[in-house]
Amino acid sequence: MEDIIGSPCSNLGVSICKTENCAIACAKRGLSKTRFMHEGDSYLVDVEILKGIKGETIGYIEIIQNITHMEQLMKQQSESEAANRAKSSFLANMSHEIRTPMNAIIGMAAIGKSTSDVQRKDYTFEKIDDASKHLLGVINDILDMTKIEAGKFELTSTEYDFENMIQRVVNIISLRAANKQQKLMVHIDNNIPIFLIGDDQRLAQVIANLLGNAVKFTPEKGSISLEASLLREEGDVCTLQIEVTDNGIGISPEQQTLLFSPFQQADSNTARIYGGTGLGLSISRNIVEMMGGEIRIESEQGKGSAFIFTVQALRGADALQGRNMSINNLSNLRVLVIDDDLEILIYFKDTLHSYGIACDVANSGEKGVMIAEQNNGYQVYIVDWKLHDIDSMELIGALKSMDGIDGSTVIMLLDAEWSEIEEDAKEAGVDYFLAKPLFPSAILNTLYESLGITQYQSTEETQAEVAGLFAGRRILLVEDLEINREIVMALLEPTDITIDIATNGADAIKTINTCPINYDMILMDIQMPEMDGYEATRKIRALDCPQAEKIPIVAMTANVFNEDIEKCMNAGMDDHIGKPIDFDEMIKTFLKYMR
Repeated sequence: MEDIIGSPCSNLGVSICKTENCAIACAKRGLSKTRFMHEGDSYLVDVEILKGIKGETIGYIEIIQNITHMEQLMKQQSESEAANRAKSSFLANMSHEIRTPMNAIIGMAAIGKSTSDVQRKDYTFEKIDDASKHLLGVINDILDMTKIEAGKFELTSTEYDFENMIQRVVNIISLRAANKQQKLMVHIDNNIPIFLIGDDQRLAQVIANLLGNAVKFTPEKGSISLEASLLREEGDVCTLQIEVTDNGIGISPEQQTLLFSPFQQADSNTARIYGGTGLGLSISRNIVEMMGGEIRIESEQGKGSAFIFTVQALRGADALQGRNMSINNLSNLRVLVIDDDLEILIYFKDTLHSYGIACDVANSGEKGVMIAEQNNGYQVYIVDWKLHDIDSMELIGALKSMDGIDGSTVIMLLDAEWSEIEEDAKEAGVDYFLAKPLFPSAILNTLYESLGITQYQSTEETQAEVAGLFAGRRILLVEDLEINREIVMALLEPTDITIDIATNGADAIKTINTCPINYDMILMDIQMPEMDGYEATRKIRALDCPQAEKIPIVAMTANVFNEDIEKCMNAGMDDHIGKPIDFDEMIKTFLKYMR
């Protein structure tokens, strides 16, 4: 086969040609069949040479076929087969991803029921919780991809603290990294505004996906870093760049072309070895593009990967608190950091100096003692829990006993849960603990606390103390499934709230069809037999009773798409709580209507 650019010498079909056209040219070159293009169509020409009595060439027979449609069909068939293979592989992965945690949940529940060992019960509950969260993540990925393909994926803007959003994500991922003894570093550009306006939950989803992949595909004792920087600011629009880098298995150029496509992973072995839905990066790409950015990968097989993306967000309101507040109280503070990790030392020095705090560093315990002696001691010592040249507990004792500054404070740096060493550390003289990876606000909070100064608080509400919080309050729970009723009642039991039950919308109408309505709130399920939550809400609002218009009605449902929430609001509801129930979200919603 060979492409010849030209035009057919006759109409389609069979013809005898005596002129030297494309067919003759092909025949002379020994080609019996050739393909050429003309005005966007593809033609296949079959040529036969006609010979005379003496063997001389007297003409040519050419058969010309327009094969454009055939090629299009073959291309479509090939693409369809590839898509079917991808979806078949995806469905197989989904079956595995869903059945694996379900097996753990069912199996551990059976073990928990059959054992009287308290420690074993605690272990089974922990495993059930882990498997449930994994399963919920799989379901959320499927739902997100469904919304994207249906064109119904939307962002919701709110004002949020950027560093706190990063910290929430890292707090979850760092536990997985610690289990693999991986080093996780976080760097946040001081130029990024403290408060931004955008969809922090979706941005956190992208970062969590990239960090989770980095942990998954990086071997034990590997390194992972997250770096966020401000590229530019035009008006109130900030363009951020976030980069997640690892020294893991890396990705070949061929595999990189598949990464951001739905239902795809780098290769067929990825799901078998590492698990995963193959949807995370595709969803992340869509979120990033909806935020006015783009995402790319830089990687070499066997040498790690870097996922880099940009997003746009609006600058939030300035705040005269937190990291913007005056730190004159710390300007006279002298701090010595002792750690054998050079990156940690540079991080502390840069961070504390940016706040005007004097900071010296030492890369060994021996050097730390020497520097402390030369400078007559420090007010605050920050010491890593595991140094290569000296036992950290012994070093702390030596520093605390040093003449110079009375009442010095020791902060211990940890890259794991400190419960195992907390008692020994406190006996050795440790006053406070600071977990890695480090965040500027966490460092400042600990320094403020060490000096007895009111520390920085996020604008986001902390989890409320719930014991007796809603004593004397009464709500109506409208829910048809007994297991869901039990969950709500058990979660709210410590609040001392009184809960009445209605098993469907019609039952709810009968229960409250009196005036005055003796409830502070109604929790309303949506999908119920006899009468659903929408109709029940409309009927309640129509009751001839002043309280019927004002009583807070909060949807509590697994219908969590934006259009579902809007439908609840249009029916007359005041708010929405999604299932599975997030306890903190539930308490915040209750406080909103029952302070």
